Amino acid sequence: MFNKVVLVGNLTKDIELRYLPSGTAAARLSLANNRRYKKQDGTQADEVCFIDVNLFNRTAEVANQYLKKGSQVLIEGRLVLESWTDNTGVKRTKHSITAESMQMLGQPQKTQEQDKETQNASTPLGEGEEIPF
Repeated sequence: MFNKVVLVGNLTKDIELRYLPSGTAAARLSLANNRRYKKQDGTQADEVCFIDVNLFNRTAEVANQYLKKGSQVLIEGRLVLESWTDNTGVKRTKHSITAESMQMLGQPQKTQEQDKETQNASTPLGEGEEIPF
């Protein structure tokens, strides 16, 4: 049966990376997907859908390295139903996406170190200073 999901959204928090006992990298990210629509009275409204996405192997490591809270990403994957029993003994379920591919969108997030390098590189020349070439 066909099970394909394509989402574009922004990370709501930094990625959680861990390694399974087999050594496989596993990461979970929380994605906010926004939809703007017009109400019956003509006013604009926003609807936000939050969905957890599971990434594995190299995709998980790349996501952890480059994506931060607020990063925009396109995820292609499949819908899965997770089930577990909580601390009180109640059986819980939720839907999530298991990513098959990921594409980073928008501007890459800068680290604090990269911000300092950019500031140092753009410092204007003082009076009497010459360009060294």
